[in-house]
Amino acid sequence: MPYIPHTPADQEAMLAAIGVESLDELFADIPPTLRASRLDLPPGKSEDAVLRHLAALAAKNRTDLLSFLGAGFYDHAIPAAVDALAGRSEFVTAYTPYQAEASQGLLQAIFEYQTAMARLLDMEVANASLYDGGTALYEAIMMAVRLTKRTRIVISECVNPIYRVMLTSYTTNLNLTLVTVPQRGGAPDIAALMRALDGNTAAIIVQNPNFFGTIEDYTALFATAHRHDALAILSVYPILQSILRTPGAMGADIAVAEGQSLGLPLSFGGPYLGIMTCRKALVRQMPGRIVGRTVDSTGKTGFVLTLQAREQHIRRDKATSNICSNQALCALRALIYICLLGPEGLQRTAQLAMERAHYAARRLGALPGVRVYNTGPFGNEFALQLPVRAYAVIDALLAKNIVPGFPLGRYYPGLDNHLLVACTEKTSREDIGILAEYIGGCL
Repeated sequence: MPYIPHTPADQEAMLAAIGVESLDELFADIPPTLRASRLDLPPGKSEDAVLRHLAALAAKNRTDLLSFLGAGFYDHAIPAAVDALAGRSEFVTAYTPYQAEASQGLLQAIFEYQTAMARLLDMEVANASLYDGGTALYEAIMMAVRLTKRTRIVISECVNPIYRVMLTSYTTNLNLTLVTVPQRGGAPDIAALMRALDGNTAAIIVQNPNFFGTIEDYTALFATAHRHDALAILSVYPILQSILRTPGAMGADIAVAEGQSLGLPLSFGGPYLGIMTCRKALVRQMPGRIVGRTVDSTGKTGFVLTLQAREQHIRRDKATSNICSNQALCALRALIYICLLGPEGLQRTAQLAMERAHYAARRLGALPGVRVYNTGPFGNEFALQLPVRAYAVIDALLAKNIVPGFPLGRYYPGLDNHLLVACTEKTSREDIGILAEYIGGCL
């Protein structure tokens, strides 16, 4: 029998209060074609049987693989203190502070998170987080459209293709044009991007390091965009921002990122964290929440939600966004992670990841018929051109409990023989040696 907490008498009382005679009358406004006549559910199970069934499903997940998979999401070491502090009941129960000013501790944590993100990306303002990196990039282009009153977006093909698919999906029914400029050798075609700019361009979008792992300085490109009165949007990998030229130094107007690498486990795809920062002049078009610091009537420091330009706070047609999920707990984890590592720890983490990636590129690039595809400098990720299809190598190594990387042909036609390989500080030289031996055996 289904578990229905309301007795027939309860249901009759509720129907009477509503003013209808029956459940059918209650749902009369729903067309019959949209109503399910019955729920085809299997017989119920006992508590023990359900637990055993769920355990069997969970056992199908593989967490013991030697993985070189990156493509925007990375397996970094997470200090135990991140779980210990973020798991405190004061934080894990505070999903969204609708009575915000009563949650001073959480507001202070968000304020500190904003400060950390603004400093890490060298930008003037950060919001209190968005849903994920792809959503943050979409919100950035909508900021540009509102500010410039233009409808054309120029985007490098080197931007994460998962994000580009999201942008296409979000803008399908909007009067916007996305112009994608092809990549060359795993690097953005800067000259072509400059030529693509015109008087109707709202923004240009690039990524650093890009999806192929290549590092670029976009200062000249952003200056060209500004001469066309277009906004410069940069998507970044936050760990490497501790050692690379920052978005602020390049002249970016909006900088966004996927924050998963900052203390969040991979967790089979989420929950993750959208980081968004911008110049102060653009702050009133920034979506989501921003926490500010002030003083009360007695001069005591306090924290408040400010510039709440969401549909919950102002007229919907004036809202900056209807994607208003605030990943407060994930943002807290990112803040704790950054504070635990500090500037030197972040730099060391980035340097180790890059050192391991360059060692891997030398080892793998020396294999017969294999070459490194990147034509420019790269960070902790690089592309390999193989003499065989990438999927053949992946299938062979998965049987050995190794994930060798990401098949670029999935999103880039003509690159079926190309494999994207990522390393973090957790990747050892022994791991790389094992990968080289097994890839060599597939060639």
